[in-house]
Amino acid sequence: MSTTDPDIAIIETSSLGDRSYLISHDGIAVVIDPQRDIDRVRALAAEKNAVITHVLETHIHNDYVTGGLELARATGAEYVVPDGDPVEYERRAVVDGDVVDAGSTTFEVMHTPGHTHHHVSYVLHRRGEPIAIFTGGSMLYGSTGRTDLLGSEHTDELTHAQYHSVRRIAAELAAEVEVYPTHGFGSFCAATPTSGDSSTIGEQQQSNPALTQDEHTYVDELIAGLSAYPAYYAHMGVINTKGPAPIDLSMPEPVDPDELRRRIDAGQWVVDLRGRTAFAAGHVDGSLGFELSTSFVTYLGWLYQWGVPLTLIGETTDQIAEATRELARIGIDSPSGSAVGEIHSLVGDGKVRSYDVSDFAGLAAATGEREISVLDARQQSEYADSHLPGAVNIPLHELPHRLEEVSAAEVWVHCASGYRASIAASLLDREHRTVVLIDDDYEHAVQLGLHTSPA
Repeated sequence: MSTTDPDIAIIETSSLGDRSYLISHDGIAVVIDPQRDIDRVRALAAEKNAVITHVLETHIHNDYVTGGLELARATGAEYVVPDGDPVEYERRAVVDGDVVDAGSTTFEVMHTPGHTHHHVSYVLHRRGEPIAIFTGGSMLYGSTGRTDLLGSEHTDELTHAQYHSVRRIAAELAAEVEVYPTHGFGSFCAATPTSGDSSTIGEQQQSNPALTQDEHTYVDELIAGLSAYPAYYAHMGVINTKGPAPIDLSMPEPVDPDELRRRIDAGQWVVDLRGRTAFAAGHVDGSLGFELSTSFVTYLGWLYQWGVPLTLIGETTDQIAEATRELARIGIDSPSGSAVGEIHSLVGDGKVRSYDVSDFAGLAAATGEREISVLDARQQSEYADSHLPGAVNIPLHELPHRLEEVSAAEVWVHCASGYRASIAASLLDREHRTVVLIDDDYEHAVQLGLHTSPA
């Protein structure tokens, strides 16, 4: 019998702020909360020389399309899902106290409602002793999962339940037990931002609000702090309950300049993946700029008109492939086309559009020279903390429906780092507005004394 502890490998999906896990021991692997692109998981299992025998879900996910069903089908593994959710596929439904036997390791099911009604965590036992817990959207690093994704009528009940779930975890497990959440690394499924690469029950006893605050304070502060979350979340639970189709990562069909123009004129989405300054310097009239970086899929999914044909523009086929993978993770399948190359080769008989890029020092100089307006594309809570005097705050996700509120004058657009502002600038440019992108960190505006903070 092996005397080693199981190997716990983290599969990071930084673009969605989530982690999946592959736990392997003695040639057997268990996967927890896998993303839809299961090729990553299968390659890791092969690297570990382990056969995947079980796939475990902590809950029906709201921020990504699960790969659990397809992974179980592809490997013959047992698919384990919390009981209570009306899923439309065969699975092993588990409840509090059930045990999943994976050879020399076992996983005990702990019902930890809060993020969802039926949410569970899995306690990993080795030689009869708990050594780790996989907490999904329950206990996060210094936070907990948000409790409003099932509708406002459930938020109060779920927030109280979340408090007691985290307290139960801490009460029943020793301080040295390791904590492995799915959410909390940038995911909007976290109630508040989290940080850290690892943690234990003992560390959470010192930092987690559900363990350091009384119930009334915890509930009031969590609910008061809940901010907007991406619109595409509305589709994730539906897809995951029905059972996602296998992922398709094939390259979208090439599109020529004339067809690009036709699609834009027909109201379809044509998305340029190049860097924000490259887009500003030159782009196809009517296209939208979503720089392919960590935040790409969150904000495209948030603004995207679900079901509208989507065509991608990139500098390379690798960019197109990466974007296709990212989009599939949130259920935007099989883009309807792609165009690759230098931007002037993609406009056909049309003209390349462009707009200026500056920084907060440039804004200060321009303000003294001519009439301009400032659009703040950050969340309302960010604006309330600190903002530029006279700036109009329209959060990025609200902008497509509030364009008429933006001044007809020259518009300078900013956010916290320039990413959201670049998308906002492209939305305004599509309307042929005069726009300047402030590609700068908001901290520089603070350093220049341009901001106004609350009293």
